[in-house]
Amino acid sequence: MTVLGCIADDFTGATDLAGLLARSGVKVNLHMGVPSESPSETAAFEVIALKCRTEPVADAVAECLRALDWLQAAGAARFFWKYCSTFDSTPEGNIGPVAEALMAKLGADQTIYCPAFPENGRAIFMGNLFVGEQPLDESPMKDHPLTPMRDSNLMRLLEPQVTRPVGLANRLVVEKGAGALRDRLVALKREDVAHVVVDAVSNGDLYVISEACRDMPFLTGGSAVAMALPELYLKDGTLAANAPKMVAPVLAEGAIVLSGSCSAMTRAQVAAYLEQADGYRLDPLDLAENGADAALAWLETQARDSAKIIYATAEPASVKAAQEKLGTAKAGRIVEDALAALAVRAFELGARRFVVAGGETSGAVTKALGVTQLTIGAEIAPGVPWCFAKSAGQDIALTLKSGNFGTESFFADALLRL
Repeated sequence: MTVLGCIADDFTGATDLAGLLARSGVKVNLHMGVPSESPSETAAFEVIALKCRTEPVADAVAECLRALDWLQAAGAARFFWKYCSTFDSTPEGNIGPVAEALMAKLGADQTIYCPAFPENGRAIFMGNLFVGEQPLDESPMKDHPLTPMRDSNLMRLLEPQVTRPVGLANRLVVEKGAGALRDRLVALKREDVAHVVVDAVSNGDLYVISEACRDMPFLTGGSAVAMALPELYLKDGTLAANAPKMVAPVLAEGAIVLSGSCSAMTRAQVAAYLEQADGYRLDPLDLAENGADAALAWLETQARDSAKIIYATAEPASVKAAQEKLGTAKAGRIVEDALAALAVRAFELGARRFVVAGGETSGAVTKALGVTQLTIGAEIAPGVPWCFAKSAGQDIALTLKSGNFGTESFFADALLRL
């Protein structure tokens, strides 16, 4: 029986959420896109990964409603809308519109917004989102190529996206416990406040929020706010103690790292891995003119079991130059297409372990490999698990890393962990 149905706005965010739910030891299924077939052999936690973070609002809403239909058919009675822990969305973005559409379909008159992830340095205080000790709009996210975050206040970010009032349950309420938070939500509901930003600066706060809101039919947030739900569901019997567990397959050694993210942390991770691995850098301008043949030729010279990385990761000035010449969408698509083709060729050459950095890159690679469903394995870093799937009938493992997650040694740590 499916206990919780989840919809994520990108592929790395979906694996982030699925990995935290899988800490419970219970099997978690992750689908890459809305499944084309009716639900069968579902897990207690079903997660659908979409690629709608930067899609036009109407398209994102339609896709999320299709995902909701599938999850309802799977038997889920509770639902979670997952977006990035840095609330990646312009004022014209789709976090709010998707939430309102899902609320309307479910008949939910109120939900919460909590993108906090303290283990990864994301905290909310008095409605303002922090990355480490920096307000969001002073962090590297201010220069994100697709969703530059120029305001740290979640209420101000959300208000232009929704049609009903936005309110706040601040840290002073949360620290008093689940009862106080429930009372605050009830008081806001009396004022017709449908969208409630909830402060959290620690995992303890997240537990309070989950306990207070676990019976709400619809929640939204970053992955960490759902982290405590399996334990709470086990305690009250919503989740069976004998729910199926995950069993990992035996894999061949061949591996490759593919990085399309240009975040500050991924740049540091690429630099660290290049100290022990051979690397090939993709240049969007060169790809636009000459295609990926040179990169494919380089890949074919590498031993199957050697440490290697192919990356488009670059400094912001380089990214901006490519976007100005090619256009933002085209520059991104060229890189994604090249990395997808390289993933397929690596598989043909024997690679069965894929470390992928970047949400858009993860979507392109999984699609190219024909992966439609993943089973979630052990975490490498908070919110970043290994996942197991089939490609052309062969067992493979993938880790799909959000750009800012993990430590500088993540790529080497991932392969060692597996």
